[in-house]
Amino acid sequence: MRAAGGRDVRPFPWGSVMTLGFSRLRLSPHVFWGLSLPELAAMAGAFGESGGLSRREVEALMRQFPD
Repeated sequence: MRAAGGRDVRPFPWGSVMTLGFSRLRLSPHVFWGLSLPELAAMAGAFGESGGLSRREVEALMRQFPD
């Protein structure tokens, strides 16, 4: 495929991305199609391990957003 300016461009790998979302992450179609690509990448671990929140951070969030 060629983009404007004559550059070669690979098509987006929808098959692989859908396999990741539906099979490996077990997302429903509604959730999958509602995600942005950065959100999907984060769920797939593309940005490395997050350390998660500390207990203190969770407690602060709970105070800030009580429900």
